[in-house]
Amino acid sequence: MLSRRTFVVRGTGLLLAGASGRWLSTPVPAFALNPTPITVYKSSTCGCCAKWVDHLRENGFAPRVRDEEGMDQIKDELGVPHPLRSCHTAIVDKYLIEGHVPAADIRRLLAERPKVAGLAAPGMPTQSPGMAEPGAKPEGYDVLAFQPDGTTRTFTRY
Repeated sequence: MLSRRTFVVRGTGLLLAGASGRWLSTPVPAFALNPTPITVYKSSTCGCCAKWVDHLRENGFAPRVRDEEGMDQIKDELGVPHPLRSCHTAIVDKYLIEGHVPAADIRRLLAERPKVAGLAAPGMPTQSPGMAEPGAKPEGYDVLAFQPDGTTRTFTRY
């Protein structure tokens, strides 16, 4: 018969061994250790823009937020095509990100590095990050890859 002390010691050892095995086998995403810088241009009064910035932070980005009141001028200077415009614009690496593009699509863009100017979620899709309830899955819209001349192709369909 096991003594109480032996039972506790062995049980604790098993728990620690199991827990440490889980911790060691669970990979930590690289972006969690080294957040990806992204510059976000938005109006200071835009609530959904602030929520999108929160979405970026939650997904391993390090947003540098620039509150600007002349967003049309910023978009003109950066070359965002008029039909693709939304309420905020971001730059990550060499790419433009227009509107409520999910962080997963930005990650995919940076991994695949296609020859495009950027990604856009035109308008303000109601089920997109920053527009929908936090944690909701994107649905009912497309994220478009675009060229400087405004030509597009579907990058992701939700």
